[in-house]
Amino acid sequence: MADFPGFIAIETGEDGGLPLAIAWALSDGRIKHTLIQPDSDWLDNELVSLGDYSLEELDSLGVSPLDVIRELENDHFSDTLYTAGVSDDEAALCRLFDVFGLDPFVELAPADSLYPDLSPGDWSRARGELFGELGLEPLRPEQEVQVMLMLHQRLSGDA
Repeated sequence: MADFPGFIAIETGEDGGLPLAIAWALSDGRIKHTLIQPDSDWLDNELVSLGDYSLEELDSLGVSPLDVIRELENDHFSDTLYTAGVSDDEAALCRLFDVFGLDPFVELAPADSLYPDLSPGDWSRARGELFGELGLEPLRPEQEVQVMLMLHQRLSGDA
């Protein structure tokens, strides 16, 4: 089986910066995903959005930002990870690392850059069609990564 690129997706609250859930692909095509326990500094603002989650749910089912960083480091240290939404995911990733005064050790790149032969917009259209075919939601990071993996298989002929 061919190695897959590292795909990543981060779910944020409506304010766009609070990381709530994260998922990434391993080179063998498996997906890791988890909810993220919010750092207390993130909750200082009363208007912070937790999306579809409650604080209790994130605290009890999520993992600490440090554990997320450690796991990501074990899987993708100094790698380029591909995302459908670079600026949103970059902001959320920076917020995750900022808690510890760290700079992210991964670089994010647009997933469509993996397919230079595609016309502009073709990757996004194919991604949207695949979400529809599978009945998945682009707002869920694990489903976003699953779609990017499947689309990669189709576009690279590994299907």
